[in-house]
Amino acid sequence: MAMLVESTLGLDPWDVFHEGVTNQVSLSFGQVVIATGAVVLLLWIPLRQMPGIGTVLNVVIIGLAADFGIAVISQPDDLWLRVLLLVGGVVGNAFAGALYIGAALGPGPRDGLWLGLVRRTGRSVRLWRTVIEVTVLAIGFVLGGTVGVGTVLYAVTIGPLVQLFLPLTSVQVPEKVSVASR
Repeated sequence: MAMLVESTLGLDPWDVFHEGVTNQVSLSFGQVVIATGAVVLLLWIPLRQMPGIGTVLNVVIIGLAADFGIAVISQPDDLWLRVLLLVGGVVGNAFAGALYIGAALGPGPRDGLWLGLVRRTGRSVRLWRTVIEVTVLAIGFVLGGTVGVGTVLYAVTIGPLVQLFLPLTSVQVPEKVSVASR
């Protein structure tokens, strides 16, 4: 996240939203990430979506890591360095996403939102993921979040990159054995 922010070449849709909110309130980027994650978790209640330990950790750790990264990574002047930050941020985000999905300890709050909507409505992942991503992108853009080439790069590469990393990061969760089946 911090690499994308410091590249200044465009953010993923949720981070456009986070940055847009940050422009309007006196909170850091990471604090907005944490607050947004907590609010999104509240949206899980009517969806009857259950968080895991990974869900709760995601809310806190991602925001803290974003603020730390923004504090230690400086914005380079040279375009080629900004492009390296952008590409590294997209690849790093994909790997991090594969790590937390592969750990099977609960989805992040934003992923759990679309998962819950899919489960409760029977509508497609494609529909709900698109509706949510476009909505937060539009709100973030209106609030002054950075939209650019990085936003497009993220949109077209995040899915294939996560798919590439998932086999490397997934753990095998044993099936639950019920007492009745013994």
